[in-house]
Amino acid sequence: FYATALGYFSFKQARTLMAIQDELKRRQKESANLSRKLSKYLPPQVWGSIFSGQTDVKLETQRKKLTVFFSDIKGFAEISEELQPEALTDLLNSYFTEMSRIALKYGGTIDKFVGDAILIFFGDPTSRGQKQDAIACVSMALEMRKKMKLLRQQWRKEGISKPLQVRMGINTGYCTVGNFGAETRMDYTIIGREVNLASRLESVAQPGEILIAESTYNLVRDVIMCRDRGQINVKGFSKTVPIFEIVDHRKELGATQSFLECEKDGFTLFVDIDKIRNYDKDTVVEALEEAAKRIREKLIV
Repeated sequence: FYATALGYFSFKQARTLMAIQDELKRRQKESANLSRKLSKYLPPQVWGSIFSGQTDVKLETQRKKLTVFFSDIKGFAEISEELQPEALTDLLNSYFTEMSRIALKYGGTIDKFVGDAILIFFGDPTSRGQKQDAIACVSMALEMRKKMKLLRQQWRKEGISKPLQVRMGINTGYCTVGNFGAETRMDYTIIGREVNLASRLESVAQPGEILIAESTYNLVRDVIMCRDRGQINVKGFSKTVPIFEIVDHRKELGATQSFLECEKDGFTLFVDIDKIRNYDKDTVVEALEEAAKRIREKLIV
């Protein structure tokens, strides 16, 4: 009798233990799914630092030297009036998806999307050093500019004929970074004079340009070719600000360029040399020569 009772008790305990384990696995799976969903509302670096305990979820900020990036799409306001809301949403989401992928590739912390604008910073919560952070930021911007050429081709095929180009501004300096807001609702972001300067540089950049401040230029000049653009008056700054235009990585200059692009009123040229097949080369050359001939012959008044 005792043996039977003991066996029954052990069996019941085993079943109870299995049920507890199954419930624990179910809750762990639910927790992991919820964690994965919530993580999309925060930069992965910030989410990871919170999850690991490196960053506490409280109203707290610190001063750090960061490289700050701003961008927006020139002409987006006009195109938003022409497109249906659904088409505009698809365009914007595809743009943000590609730009975010590039930002994460280079280790940027994506702060926020505001309309068609993007704010990204390098140097927090992790940093590779001020110089490498600045180089990574500029390298990211260069890749974004190249990606925009491909996106414009895609958008043209979808019926968006107006050329959309990105303008970008980058600055390096001490910013206040951390949790801002209230105990019930926080935003991990950056503020400060240097953030404002990056935003101002973006606003004065021409379509397709990447403008950087002198502080960033001094960190990247040995690996990035820059063009001196002189000094400009910037709203909110008492002194003129030296600015530089990013050309490309020095190692890329002189290499065979894959893309040729030019856009003017009544003229759009986009050539991806790497994709032209040998048996199409003569046809492409003939088309370019015919276009050049017609332009030369036409009397433009």
